[in-house]
Formats: sequence, C-alpha cells, structure tokens
Amino acid sequence: MTLHATAPAPAVEPAAAAPAVRFNAVHKSFGTLEVLKGISFAVGRGEVVCLIGRSGSGKSTALRCINGLERITTGSIDVCGHVVSPDGRADLHAVRKRVGIVFQSYNLFPHLTVEQNITLAPRRVKKTAPAEARAIAADVLAKVGLSDKRDSYPEQLSGGQQQRVAIARALAMQPEVMLFDEVTSALDPELTGEVLKVMEDLARGGMTMVLVTHEMAFASRVADKIIFMHQGRVHEAGPRDMLSRPETPELRQFVGTGL
Repeated sequence: MTLHATAPAPAVEPAAAAPAVRFNAVHKSFGTLEVLKGISFAVGRGEVVCLIGRSGSGKSTALRCINGLERITTGSIDVCGHVVSPDGRADLHAVRKRVGIVFQSYNLFPHLTVEQNITLAPRRVKKTAPAEARAIAADVLAKVGLSDKRDSYPEQLSGGQQQRVAIARALAMQPEVMLFDEVTSALDPELTGEVLKVMEDLARGGMTMVLVTHEMAFASRVADKIIFMHQGRVHEAGPRDMLSRPETPELRQFVGTGL
C-alpha cells in the first residue's frame, strides 16, 4: 500500500503577530496639494517607530491619519484590527479608544485640576466609575512622575509638567498605541529631558509608539525603526543605527544639519 504525504496546511499568522498599525499605499491630498504620496509601512506591537524629516515632509499628516483626524484620499490603514479607509466608514470611535495621541500643545482644561483633566475622558467615553477613574489617574500620574500634582491646576505647572499630564491623560484611556506629534518642540532643553524620560520609560514598558520628532539622539537611542520622510514619501527606513549610516544624500544632509 502506497502512502501519500498530506500537504501541510498553510500557516496562519496569529492575531497577536499582526502589526498594530499598517499603512497600505496611503495618499493624502489637501485640494490640489498631495502631502502623502503612497506611503506604506508597518508598526509592530511593542515597537517604537520614529518618523523624521524636514517640515512639510508629511510626518504629522501621516500620524493624524492613523486615528482619523485627517481622512486619507486613497489607500488604507489597519489600526488594531480596524481599517481606516477613504470612505470615512471606519469605526473611528473604536479606533480612538485604542489609540492615544499627544500633541505639541498640551490642550489641558485650565479650570480643571490635573486629576479632573485625566479622569474626564474615562468617565465620559468609557463610562468608568468615579472611584476607578481616580485610581487610574493615580496610576498614570505615578508613571509620569507627578503624583504630587494631582490637585494642581495647569497654570501652576511648568510646560514640561503640563506635557507629562497630557501624556498621563492619554494613558488613562489604556490605549494599545500611543502617538506623539513633536511633543517637545515647544519646551526648553531641561523640560524636554523630563518628557523624553517619560516616553523612554513607556518604550521600555512595551508600549507601541509612533513618534514625530526632531530629537535625533532620542530616536537613535529608543527607536526600533526609523522612517525618514521626504516630499511625502518614505524615502529611507531601517533600524535606529541608520542615522549613523544614511544611504541617501537627502538623509545624509538631514542628519548633518541636525534638523
């Protein structure tokens, strides 16, 4: 009797191995101005990806497309199991529950205490009970080193402290992915260091992060992947040491100018 070998079943990629974020040939135009020109890249779970490039290269636009703050023109973005597409039919509420974002401006409510700023979204969006929301606030404030500022108002805080509160507020929603859009660009060097330390601690803790940054030393120390954007395209991408061995003249010039 002849035995015939059975072909092995094709391997199925486990859900946990799927990227947290994947850009698929994404274009974004504002009127006749095409800002993103077919970009594709992936962000693995637990990965820190830094988007770098000159002003106007499309970095912040790409970041804002992830959670639907900007609607893409063509292509698609897979975000934590949801598809963001040009038709605007994505469940953006579900996406935004999984994705936290921190901007250059702190956007704290001046009439609310630090704790109230942090508990507002969990209570209103996720219907978290007040006591649980306060416990979450205490936890995230400890992570950003501001446990003693719970009852302070934003005007009583330095710029660096306000930005750390903004990070804590985003963390309170317990996101799967954190986005940072040039969060240190308005801070002086000392305060910048405070905020970067918090972000570095988050990276060490396994948080999936996508950052738009001009902090090249931070990127070369913390990033798992660096994406250099130039004129709306992914011009060069690679591990963190690509900054010390750029392959294209554009990246060599960018790194050389320290922009």
